[in-house]
Amino acid sequence: MVNFKKLTDKAKEQVDKRGGPDALKGDLEELKGIAKGKGSVKDKAKAAGAAIRKPGAKRDDEPGASGR
Repeated sequence: MVNFKKLTDKAKEQVDKRGGPDALKGDLEELKGIAKGKGSVKDKAKAAGAAIRKPGAKRDDEPGASGR
């Protein structure tokens, strides 16, 4: 039997680790951009892997990003 309480607690912990819901949405948008962008599947996979390794990372298009 599945313990849904434990499962939801683990999911919430992972979302918090990535910087919260807003950061998770930003990560999703970044991955969408990579998937729709130019390049081979191999290049897209490498870029997506690099993006996932940096949870909630500031991007240049966000306010407060380090490039500004």
